[in-house]
Amino acid sequence: MKKTTCAACDCELGAETITVKLGGKTVEVCCQECAEALNDAEAATSAASTGKE
Repeated sequence: MKKTTCAACDCELGAETITVKLGGKTVEVCCQECAEALNDAEAATSAASTGKE
């Protein structure tokens, strides 16, 4: 069986995962905190690349 890990913290994913869309890709995370962290990171990256904050 293939092991899958959280895209944010590398913890092993359990039965319940949260999917997050980042830059057109869908990734799985282990909890809401990781989902929010990835969304915040993407927002900061997008703002930095367009020169907005």
